[in-house]
Amino acid sequence: MSQAIYIPRPLLEETRAHLLKEAPREGVGLWGGRRVVERVLPLPNVHLSPLTGYLAEPRALLRALKALEAEGMELLAIYHSHPKGPALPSPTDLREARWRVPYVIFGTDGVRAFLLPEGREVPLYLLEAP
Repeated sequence: MSQAIYIPRPLLEETRAHLLKEAPREGVGLWGGRRVVERVLPLPNVHLSPLTGYLAEPRALLRALKALEAEGMELLAIYHSHPKGPALPSPTDLREARWRVPYVIFGTDGVRAFLLPEGREVPLYLLEAP
């Protein structure tokens, strides 16, 4: 399945701003839309060790998914940050992956997307404003 991600630059910057506010904790959220990312949905990280892991608060996650559905959008990706490491899946990321959408990782060396747990990289295309 080809699951390239298309995101407008302002939404990528909105995501970065969310993750910078969370640092040094890992941040987590969702990207939703119709083929192209249209919404950034930040979620609370309730992981017991938020400096090295993430767990979206379950009720907030459910509300976000319902909001996307109500707007006719679908879940396009799950994003999270590695504030002190590379944009590569960690062993924990691989072990805990459950969703069949790309996982977007913001690291100290940039941003990349992967299908997990297999670890296959997914193209991430930045859309510039016309």
